[in-house]
Amino acid sequence: MASSSVTYFSCKNTLIAITTIFILSSSSCSASPATTKVNPRPRPFKKIYAFGDSFTDTGNTKSATGPSGFGHVSNPPYGTTFFHHPTNRYSDGRLVIDFIAESLSLPYLKPYRSILSNATDVSHGVNFAVAGSTAIEHQFFVKNNLSLAITPQSIQTQLLWFNKFLESQGCKVAGAACKAAAFDDALFWVGEIGVNDYAYTIGSGIPGDTIQQLGISRVTSFLQALLKKGAKYVVVQGLPLSGCLPLAMTLAPEDDRDSIGCVKSANNQTYSHNRVLQAKLQQLRKQFPHAVITYADYWNAYFTVMKNPNQYGFKEIFKACCGTGDPYNFKVFAVCGTPSASACPSPSQYINWDGVHLTEAMYKVLTDMFLNGKATHPPFSYLLDMKLRHG
Repeated sequence: MASSSVTYFSCKNTLIAITTIFILSSSSCSASPATTKVNPRPRPFKKIYAFGDSFTDTGNTKSATGPSGFGHVSNPPYGTTFFHHPTNRYSDGRLVIDFIAESLSLPYLKPYRSILSNATDVSHGVNFAVAGSTAIEHQFFVKNNLSLAITPQSIQTQLLWFNKFLESQGCKVAGAACKAAAFDDALFWVGEIGVNDYAYTIGSGIPGDTIQQLGISRVTSFLQALLKKGAKYVVVQGLPLSGCLPLAMTLAPEDDRDSIGCVKSANNQTYSHNRVLQAKLQQLRKQFPHAVITYADYWNAYFTVMKNPNQYGFKEIFKACCGTGDPYNFKVFAVCGTPSASACPSPSQYINWDGVHLTEAMYKVLTDMFLNGKATHPPFSYLLDMKLRHG
């Protein structure tokens, strides 16, 4: 999709704001509680390796600079619903990756950065996702004078971290023993990655088609690297319905709306991105026939909820639960975590948490669609069956 269709932003100062909002960085990496919900039906995977951005990050973001007045994910009311304190997750509680871990009877994943300085049990996997992370390498944004305050990490950084992690486990060369120990019983969960790439370049003159081409190329290379190393079971999330986020709704002109009342240009952009991504995944399935590569349709799962929110227990579909201001309870310079912002009393009735990220309730609904519904292709149940069949 050409960048000319993205009409909801042109101001450089707002670009600085939007980039920092997508980072919403924290000042520390709090550890997650060790206790998890016990699933009565144990799953076949012994570990999970997760990658992605703030929708999957469980604490890798440490800090970043930006305009004064921005909140921090390490401040209340983040984490208030489930953990009862901030855990550097970009929500009021658990994320999709947390619910995935629960479904597999595994502990919540430790962020990679937290295991560097602590003697942490990593036998159940590691989370490499970083808030603000991009699919395209950071140097691209620097070259185009778009670095601003964005996170320097990209999906390539996360691959380097994964390689270092393997080395720390005594796996410098991907031989048979290494593959058996690190890969055979591992689920690779690649959370959405790419929304930040589009956000950082809006209004820059760089065509959206260029970002799509480069972003998907980088993700494809990343997936090829994992599969060549020995990954057998991989889930790849598509981009979300980004035009329904209060951030986009606030910045977009009122005539840029689709059939569900969200920003049409933004949703068209992510929809187009996902179609190309799915075609690439099909090519990877042919290239690596012994692997199971499942696509998690984030866009259509989100769309399903937006069409019938009451069915899923949601009463407010556009306003952020945590924030301030009309009409979407969102202001760029008074976001969740700052003194002027406050949280709603019933986050479970809201889809949106802070204007950019979702509530635990919404993440749970999406996870149920991924695991038990029709939002994964091939179905997640097929992936589990294949793992059980091949051991």
